[in-house]
Amino acid sequence: MREYRTGKIDFASVEYPEKLRNIPGPPKQLYYAGDISLLHRKCAGVVGARKYTVYGKNIALMTGRRLAESGIPVVSGLALGIDAFSHEGALEAGGKVIGVLGSGINRMGPARNRDLMMRGLSAGGLVVSEYGPDEEASGWTFPARNRIISGLSEAVIVIEAGLNSGSLITAKHAADQGRTIYAVPGNINSQSSIGCNLLIRDGAVPLVVIDDLLRDLGAASGPKDGPPPALEGDELLVYEAAAKMSGATCEELIGSTGLSPSLLNSILTVMEIKGLIESYAGRIYISR
Repeated sequence: MREYRTGKIDFASVEYPEKLRNIPGPPKQLYYAGDISLLHRKCAGVVGARKYTVYGKNIALMTGRRLAESGIPVVSGLALGIDAFSHEGALEAGGKVIGVLGSGINRMGPARNRDLMMRGLSAGGLVVSEYGPDEEASGWTFPARNRIISGLSEAVIVIEAGLNSGSLITAKHAADQGRTIYAVPGNINSQSSIGCNLLIRDGAVPLVVIDDLLRDLGAASGPKDGPPPALEGDELLVYEAAAKMSGATCEELIGSTGLSPSLLNSILTVMEIKGLIESYAGRIYISR
């Protein structure tokens, strides 16, 4: 396992990140383990529900991967669900992750979260907390740590959120701190997406094509030219159908693939966020 630093940064320290100094109620100190220089990098926060859908999981994994491939560290609360999947995706792509805890670093739990934290540290990442190393989490420490997640991030991406999701607290902190908020749109009948849809109604940027996010962060999104990406299953079915017809309507894709309208719409949303397809004037085209 890679060795990593541990220590404490006070508000007066030169290592204390400027982007945290200027938020409402900045932490007085940060206890840390890992590469402290990541605090001074341009970062993106990814948050979402613990009770996730397959759609949310896939978007979180893909978002983490794309951010990592573009050199953007991924910040999350290391919670189960969407937070964890964003870090999984980033680590799969060889990227850096920052975990912000609602407990002391030595009290991180449950075991699955701690394993992910240690994998992130082994990959050169960072874990921070404003609480002493052996301090236990409580009902108020988790909401409080959300202001640090958004404070360390240039942009915050909310992938899935119910009406009472803690992710909405993070989004509120982000708005108060002047950060850009992105929300992944979802089915208006899904309780897992209602929080994101309401954020969009109230002014959050809909995350429809992830290249837009990377461009806004000033990161390279990578070339789109070259052979088609490695796809399988229903995504490959849709990709090949749209390519064969040089652009197709949803009705034509349903007829060609045999997929149900609801499943097709879910697949199209994921593929559009991945940058694999584009839609214009009611037709679906392969991205070139």
